[in-house]
Amino acid sequence: MENTAFLARLYQALGATALMLGFVLGALSGLAPAAAEQEMHLDPAMVRGPDACGECHKSSVGIWKDTHHATTFKNLPRSDKAKEIAKAMGIRRIKAESDCLGCHFTSSVVDGDVKPIAGITCESCHGAGKNYIDVHSDFGGKGVTAETEDPAHKTARYETSEAEGMIRPSRIYAVAQNCYGCHTVPNEKLVNVGGHPAGSKFELVGWSQGEVRHNIWYTKENNASPLERQRMMYIIGQALDLEFALRGVAKATEKAKYAVAMAKRAKIAEKRLQKIAEMVDAPEIQAILAIADGAKLKLNNEEQLTTAANGVSAEAKKLADSHDGSQFAGVDSLLPKLDK
Repeated sequence: MENTAFLARLYQALGATALMLGFVLGALSGLAPAAAEQEMHLDPAMVRGPDACGECHKSSVGIWKDTHHATTFKNLPRSDKAKEIAKAMGIRRIKAESDCLGCHFTSSVVDGDVKPIAGITCESCHGAGKNYIDVHSDFGGKGVTAETEDPAHKTARYETSEAEGMIRPSRIYAVAQNCYGCHTVPNEKLVNVGGHPAGSKFELVGWSQGEVRHNIWYTKENNASPLERQRMMYIIGQALDLEFALRGVAKATEKAKYAVAMAKRAKIAEKRLQKIAEMVDAPEIQAILAIADGAKLKLNNEEQLTTAANGVSAEAKKLADSHDGSQFAGVDSLLPKLDK
């Protein structure tokens, strides 16, 4: 308990820049009583919680409350499989001091201690909101709405919100990076020792257009994202799948379930990107494939594989920033149907 409270005070002292959303495992996480491989995706001292988002995004949060992301808060600790994994890992309490916290829960500082307050929330993808939520929801004064907001104020509001840690939906790579950071299970011991699945069969379009389609603010309904956005999500998603699989192999220490699964995942993503390259013309995709072709999927190759993963990341970001999907109709046949 003393270590947890100490960590919370350190988080508060260091502020948002210490640990922002992403694939992060810094020195501070080593101070926590959690397992050494736990990934801390959010700074708990900067988390406001879903209720703060729900003050404006009532429809989105209302739908979220019935999703797997929300109900994991109550259901995961009751799961026989979760209990089995926890026992194998030597975890006594799933909601405290465990490898489960980084991905299955959103934690905040409560009475000086870091505690899980919800399942996977808005902030899990869009960034811890302490410094941006109030700015993000201020349209310019009393009585001013999103429709009547001054354009200059809107531009400044967006810029300030992002500077304070908000990851806007338009930044497809940045948002999706958080999805893959968990769905590829970046924890070798959790898989090899705990028996946790070595990643889910995650695909960005199919999984983001299911329970909450992340388009409610604009459509007022839980409609699917525009086709152009789905194209970008599909392509960027495959690049991220490759990137995180490469990172997984890079960190693997033994030829066991985790390393084998990550190597297979990398090969599958590469094949899908090859298929995409046959259908659309984008130099970034060709660059990603060249990087993948030169990456040797073997143990004790961390430096080369990490460099390759960083290269894939750079090209994927460039792709996301340079295209809007309108020129990528060729991948439409690859997109999952809405019922999938």
